[in-house]
Amino acid sequence: MFTLSKSVISVILGGGAGTRLYPLTASRSKPAVPIAGKYRLVDIPISNCINSGINRMYVLTQFNSASLNKHIKNTYQFSAFSSGFVDILAAEQTPDNPGWYQGTADAVRQSLRHIHNNDYEYVLILSGDQLYQMDFAAMFNEHISKGADISIATIPVDQRDAPEFGILKADAENTITSFIEKPKKELLPEWESNTGEEMRKQGRIYLASMGIYIFNKSVLDNLLKDKHPNATDFGKEIIPNSIVESKVLSYQYEGYWTDIGNIYSFFEANIALTDDIPPFNLFDNTKTVYSRARMLPPAKISGTTLEKTVIAEGSIILASRIERSVVGIRARIGHGTTIVNSYIMGNDLYETLAEMKENAANGIPRIGIGERCYIRNAIIDKHSRIGNDVRINGGTHLENTDHMLYTIKDGIVVVKKGAILPDGFVI
Repeated sequence: MFTLSKSVISVILGGGAGTRLYPLTASRSKPAVPIAGKYRLVDIPISNCINSGINRMYVLTQFNSASLNKHIKNTYQFSAFSSGFVDILAAEQTPDNPGWYQGTADAVRQSLRHIHNNDYEYVLILSGDQLYQMDFAAMFNEHISKGADISIATIPVDQRDAPEFGILKADAENTITSFIEKPKKELLPEWESNTGEEMRKQGRIYLASMGIYIFNKSVLDNLLKDKHPNATDFGKEIIPNSIVESKVLSYQYEGYWTDIGNIYSFFEANIALTDDIPPFNLFDNTKTVYSRARMLPPAKISGTTLEKTVIAEGSIILASRIERSVVGIRARIGHGTTIVNSYIMGNDLYETLAEMKENAANGIPRIGIGERCYIRNAIIDKHSRIGNDVRINGGTHLENTDHMLYTIKDGIVVVKKGAILPDGFVI
C-alpha cells in the first residue's frame, strides 16, 4: 500500500551563500533566517511536508549552518515509535569528491549515499527559502496516476514576473513539452500557456517552475549518476534535458507562493502577514507552521496603540505606536517610540537587571529599542541595541549602502545582528 510516510524522502535545499539576503545571512544560512517573528524559513518546507504526511527529511546545507543545526536539533524530534526524522546533510569532503556542493543537482548527487540508506520510491526536492502552504499529497496523486517520471510544481505568473523564472509549456495532458530559463521579454509571446480562465483574467498566462520536484528514485539516480554526471543544477541542466528523455508532468499550483530571494521580497512577505486577510495564513488549523516550542511568557504591552501588528510571545512593549509591523520573540521597545512598516526580529535572551545596570554605566544601550525612537521601513535583526532618540527613516530616498552597523537595500534599512546604535543615531 502506498503511503507518503513510507514511500517518500524529502530533500530540502539550503541554498548557497545567500548573498542577496545579506546581511541577514552574514552569520546564518538562508533556511535559518527568522521569519514572522517566531519561525525560521526552513520551518515552511518542513511544515508543508509534515502536513502532507511526509516525515523523512534531509536538509542540505554548507554555509553558516551552526544556527540551523541547533534549530533543527531543538525542534524536530519525532516519537521513538516513528520512522520520522529531519537530518542535516552538510557538504563534506570524501575520497570520491573533495569539493563543496557546486549547485542544486550536485548537492543531491553528493548526498545520495546517505539518502540511499532509506527505503523509498520517490524523492521530493524542495527549496529552503520559499513561503507557501501546499499539500504535496495531491501532487503525488497526480504524479502516480499519470505515470510520470518527474513532476514539477508550476505557478502561473504575469509578463512582469516571467523573466525571473524558468518558464515551461505543457500539453493538454499537462506533460511538459519545452522549457526556457529566464526568457527575455521579447520571447514571451511564444511561451504563453492555457493556465485556466481565472488565471488568464489576472494576466497570469506563463507557467513558472517553483523549484519543487518529484523524482522517481530510479529516474533521479540515472540522471545524476549516469546520464548527466557533471550537471550541477536542476533548473538549468537536469530539468531541460529530462523533458526530452523522460515523462515530465506539470502540477499547477494557484495558491500564495513567494521566493524569498532578496531583502525586498523577504521584507514584503513579512509585512504582508499584518494584512486583515494575509496571503500566507498562519491561523489555519489544517496548515500548521511548526517551529521550536519555547517556554516564554505572554507578550506584555502598556500604553501602546497597535494597528495591524503581529506580536510574538515574550515581548515587552511600552511604545507609543506600532503600525503594520511584525515584532519577534523577546522584543523590548521603550516608551514614546513609534514603529511603522518594520520587522523587529527580537532576541534570543533577556538581559538581567544587573546586566542592564552595568551596560548603562558603560554607555551601552539595553538589548532592544530605546525610548522616543522613530523606525520606519526597517528590519532590525536580533540582539540589536538601539539607544534613545534614534531615528531610522527608510525609503527610496536612501541609496543602497553597506555600513558597519546597517545595510540599505531598495530603501529598506537592515540593522545588523548585534549592532549597537547610540543615543540620537540617525539613518
